[in-house]
Order: sequence, then C-alpha cells, then structure tokens
Amino acid sequence: MKKRIDKSLAFREKEFNLRPWQLKVQEVIYGTYTKTGKAFDIILLIIILLSVVVVMLESVSYLNLKYRLTFITIEWIVTGLFTIEYILRIVSLRKPLSYIFSFMGLVDLFSILPSYLSLMVDGTAALMILRSIRFLRIFRILRLSRYMLGADILGEALKNSRHKITVFLISMLTIVIILGGLMYVIEPSEAGFTSIPRSVYWAIITITTVGYGDIAPVTPLGQAVASFIMLFGYAIIAVPTGIVSSEFTNIKSEGMKAFECPNCGEKDHKKAAKFCRSCGYEFKD
Repeated sequence: MKKRIDKSLAFREKEFNLRPWQLKVQEVIYGTYTKTGKAFDIILLIIILLSVVVVMLESVSYLNLKYRLTFITIEWIVTGLFTIEYILRIVSLRKPLSYIFSFMGLVDLFSILPSYLSLMVDGTAALMILRSIRFLRIFRILRLSRYMLGADILGEALKNSRHKITVFLISMLTIVIILGGLMYVIEPSEAGFTSIPRSVYWAIITITTVGYGDIAPVTPLGQAVASFIMLFGYAIIAVPTGIVSSEFTNIKSEGMKAFECPNCGEKDHKKAAKFCRSCGYEFKD
C-alpha cells in the first residue's frame, strides 16, 4: 500500500507539476489510504456531525434561547475550519476550477456560505436549510463508492429517460386538465369544485392516488368518473417506473469504468465520466 501511495505522489509531481507542499496537502485531504488522510477524514466527520447536530438543536426554540451564544460560537468555529479546508482543496489542485464547479465542490461552498451570509441577510430559517447541506459531505468522508456508483447509474438512467418522461408528463397534464374541466361541469360548486383550476387540483391528487379528501364528488356521475380516475391512476403509476428501469438495465449491461483518478486516487467512475467525483480532475481521452 505504501509503495502504491509513493508511486501515486511521484506520478502527480511529475505529471501535474505540483509543488511538494501541494502534494502533502493532497495526501492529507484526498489521501484515502494514508494514515494522515484517514485521521483527517475522521476529524472532518466529527466536525460535520457536530455542525448538523447544532443546526437541529437550533430549531428547538427553548434550546436556542438558552444556548444561543454557544451555538453561534460552535457555528463560527466550524465555518472557519470548513473555510480553511475549502481553500486548501482549491490551492492543492492543478485545475481548481474543475473542483469548484463539481458537485462536491458546490456542496463544500454552500456549507460555508450561510454563516457569512448571516452577517448581511436577516432571517436564519433559509440559511439553516443551506447549513443542513453539510450532511451531504458525509458521502465523501465515508468513501461510500459502492453507493455513489449506484447513485451515478440511477442519475444516468434518469438523464437518458428524460425525453420519454417529459412526453409522459405532458400527456398526464393534458389528461388532468380535461378531467378537471369535466368534473367542474358535472359537480356543483358546493362540493368544492368552484373553478377549473381547483377541479384540476382534485384530478391530480385523485389520479396519483393521494386523495386528501378536501374535495369529493357528490353526484353519482361524478363518483363514477372519480372511480375511473382512481383505477386509471394505478395503471399509470408504473409507466415512469418502467421507463427508468429500462434505462437502468441498459446502463448496467454496458458496465462502468473502474479506473483510479491519477490526481486523488478516487475509484469507480462511470463510463462517461469527464471529471473526478472527489477532486474534480478532468480525465483525458
């Protein structure tokens, strides 16, 4: 394992023309197999969990009033550590922009923005949601490559089936507008069908088998139409599932690239990957 790490460091120093201190920073931050890298991941994991716990406790009114100063102190300490880590990730890479605009790079950025925005923007509710994004960083820390690979396959399947799903959604929108208009004509306004948009709302919650019960048909004809819509809803639920499942099977049959990123060592990149999911390094053909 040590020979493998030394070989990777030597390759990066020669290939990417990185300075020794940059290689050392990469070894710590991106070093999955090094002792310092593992220690860094453990410390970072503790900080992330602490930050998420603080965000959750702040939402409890009496705890926020009693320990507000403590929560603010912890938040700024965590933000400072995340800021230092974010800067080190940028300066240690040959192509920092690839990391900055990668998914995990944006997650890292949004994990530190809320504290700085709170100095300029009033209202912490929306900022608290942004701070909760820090929990996504656990996927990197725990090195859940098996699960991330599965997520990549699912994402690719959704991307490939977007045109079929778009046609399906347009068709469903047309159907619920027609059914909503029909129910508006059939049912009296006393039953809740006071307008076509409200009737369309009823058609949507009925065809998706949600059925809130805030609007219900009272006439025999309306109830018959509602029964048909309910049965029709069960039939159409399987359509988008089948579309995505078909694309998922096709991608699985094609296989995935299982090569290692020469810049940070991350494995199991999908077949069409252009950038490393960990450090943002651009793969060459």
